[in-house]
Amino acid sequence: MKKKWANLPPKSMIVQMKEFIKNLKTPIAIVGMGKSGEAAKRLLTLAGHAPESILTFDGKLESAQFRDPQVLMNQKPGTLVVSPGVPLASAWIQDARKNGVQITSELSLACATLETEKMIGVTGSVGKSTTVSILGAGLEAFSKTGFVGGNLGTPFADYAADVIEGKRPRADWVILELSSYQLENCEGLSLDYSAITYLTSNHLERYDNLQHYYDTKWKILSLTKDALLLNREGGDLVEYFHKNGQPEQVKIISRSDKMLTSLQLEKAQLIGQHNQDNLALASALALSAKWPASAIEGMKSFKGLVHRLESVGTHKGIRFINDSKATAMDSVLIATAAAHDTLSKPGRLWLLLGGRDKNLPWQDLKALGNLKDIEFVFFGECREIAQTKSTLPGRSFARLGEALCDILGSAKPGDTVLLSPGGTSLDEFKSFEDRGNYFKKCVSEFTLGN
Repeated sequence: MKKKWANLPPKSMIVQMKEFIKNLKTPIAIVGMGKSGEAAKRLLTLAGHAPESILTFDGKLESAQFRDPQVLMNQKPGTLVVSPGVPLASAWIQDARKNGVQITSELSLACATLETEKMIGVTGSVGKSTTVSILGAGLEAFSKTGFVGGNLGTPFADYAADVIEGKRPRADWVILELSSYQLENCEGLSLDYSAITYLTSNHLERYDNLQHYYDTKWKILSLTKDALLLNREGGDLVEYFHKNGQPEQVKIISRSDKMLTSLQLEKAQLIGQHNQDNLALASALALSAKWPASAIEGMKSFKGLVHRLESVGTHKGIRFINDSKATAMDSVLIATAAAHDTLSKPGRLWLLLGGRDKNLPWQDLKALGNLKDIEFVFFGECREIAQTKSTLPGRSFARLGEALCDILGSAKPGDTVLLSPGGTSLDEFKSFEDRGNYFKKCVSEFTLGN
């Protein structure tokens, strides 16, 4: 039975949440055995469920017990713990729900173990990982127990398991990056504060339309007890807010706000106006949560994340930037603007575009054709789609290595090579991290060459 935890008093909420894990109907099938699935399995075992009552399913990983959903459902699981990457709309999962199978998530399992933790959640089409990491740098400046994770880094269930095993104390503050996929399936999640960084087209292969995707992101408001903060420069975000009743709980944040200008955020180490916006949003959250001044200084010292406008250095006079995480058109536009604005004259910008398509609006990149001193190079499974829709000129290659090799044969000192692909990595690589590391490896080999 679905528990309305948010309507319970605190002590009752804690008791009901702990009972939630114990009372899951068995056998329990974990659907998707990536990091989230492994963390869920660990927590379920620690909570007292026998290993033989936990089934594992993954359509790709051979290490899972089941790879065919029908074979899994023949085992008559009572509960499905569905990982974020597996669509809840899958026909077999919907059939399971209709037949009384309980559907939950790794995130909900972790939430069932919480007691005194204060919670901040951040979502958005782009910028959420950077904003969460900025908050993490601020938290580290004053807290000895804080936890940062979720969609970024460590699964939340691993935090819960570490607490149960006595490997770490309970956190005073928990900062979670929340994807739209996680927000689809997060019963029990209750946030003290939250933020949305940006709304733009993304993941349209999973959602019915753009409105459906935006509505899923907006669900974070219903999970937030205090304030939801929005980035004024967040794409379609402010317009969406105005169309949805402008609830008083929601605050729009700008880096020019009086409460932020005195913090001298412009002296931060992060580069680019979009990162100033991310820093402003994180700083406003810190002020709302009454964090100490040391937190703001910690955030200003944050230098950025790998695979997100990551400087790979200047080699043989050519600057290399790894933005492999860019899998949305606005991410590509932001990265391209930042790289183009900092070009060494008369250098050129070489932009690598491609990967695997996820029904994204490549036509949004047409404006890049108006920039001077830019060369477009397409690669990967969606290279033809990307080039046709964007109408941008440039050479095209089946694989990233081939495209990069071609660039290195033409680039000159003063040029910049930017990997900001737009498409996902799954045509050729295991993850965007794997793609970014490959790019950096190629740059390293180029540096060592004659």
